[in-house]
Parts: sequence; C-alpha cells; structure tokens
Amino acid sequence: MIDAILFDLDETLLNRRKSLESFIESQYKILIEPKFNIDFQKYKNRFIELDDNGYTWKDEVYESLIKEFRLINLSKMLLLEDYILNFHKSVVPMDHLIETLDEISSKGIKLGIITNGRTDFQKNNIKALGIEKYFRSILVSEEIGIKKPDANIFYTALNQLNVSPSNSLFVGDHLHNDVIGSMKVGMKGILFDQYQKHLDFENRISTLLEIKNFINEY
Repeated sequence: MIDAILFDLDETLLNRRKSLESFIESQYKILIEPKFNIDFQKYKNRFIELDDNGYTWKDEVYESLIKEFRLINLSKMLLLEDYILNFHKSVVPMDHLIETLDEISSKGIKLGIITNGRTDFQKNNIKALGIEKYFRSILVSEEIGIKKPDANIFYTALNQLNVSPSNSLFVGDHLHNDVIGSMKVGMKGILFDQYQKHLDFENRISTLLEIKNFINEY
C-alpha cells in the first residue's frame, strides 16, 4: 500500500527545459537585443549548454556568455538578478501535472517535494505552478542545509509526512540523486525519463500519468 509519493521539482513537476527556453527568450528581448547584434539561436543554445541542466549557477553562466558574445558593459549581476526575480514568470508545468496531483490526492495519498536548489528561487517556482496546496512537505536543500542524495533529506520528508519508507514512492529525473538516493533509504524509486535516456531501467515513466501504474502495483 502506498501512503505517500514524493517528487523532485525540476524536470519532474516543472518542465525546466521549456521554462528555461522561455525565460532566455524573454530576457534576450528585454536586456540584450536592444543593445547587441547577436544571433539569438546561438545565444540560447550556448546558454543551455553552459547551464548544464541547472547544475551550473547562473553567475558563472552569465560571466561566460558576456565574454564569449562580447556583451560589453552588460553587468552579469543585472542578468543574474533578472533571472532570480523573474524566472518564475516563465515556468512551464510538466504535462498532466494538475490532473495527476488531483488523482493522487483523491486516493488519500500524502504528497511531498524534495528539491535541490536556492530556497526563494525554488519556492517561487512552486508558487508559480500553483501546486502548493497539494503538498504537506516541501523541502529545499538550501533551506535545510542538506541535499539529495543525502539520506537525511529523505528521512526528514518522511518524518514530516509520518510515513514509512517502504510505503512511499519517490519520483525524479536524476538516476543517482533521486532514484538511487531514495532507494537507499528504503523507498521505491521511480525514474522520470521523459527523454528516454534510461530504457534499461525497470522502474521508469515518461509521463506523470504513468504513476498510477505503480500505485496500483504496490
């Protein structure tokens, strides 16, 4: 019996790739295009490459972009502040997000989020998705001082939800941080693999709608 399902945020509940592309375009049009004659597609592609799926903080990304595209007199702090304050306006939910959360909640299953990242930034994104009301536990690594795959961050969420690991699922897109990390504490780890990168991994889904298969199985 499943008592709780915990989720990663980026590329699980939030479509980070589409969100980032939307934000890059918005920032480019407001802060870069009026002053610099550079190719947008090349700029966007390089931004995404430097970003490394969010694992490179944006001060480093912007510093590299300013040098490579010769964005003279454009402050990286201006770009970074814009990113921090306005990224949430560009967030794109994963397909079937609300539908899935409604269905899970209707079964009486408790929900939680565990995400690595900056506290205010991630919480603003969650608010922008309009999903706070579904979750009884929301943990951001910066706020509590530990991050996935540290076992303590999973135990903290499980304790907040008052559920046992063996009766809980964790759904995330990172094989090591999310899936293996949660499995090491006794949870059932499910890989959210929308880009079909890990076809050999048994417990995987490519859309949120498939979670119900695991609820029924367990």
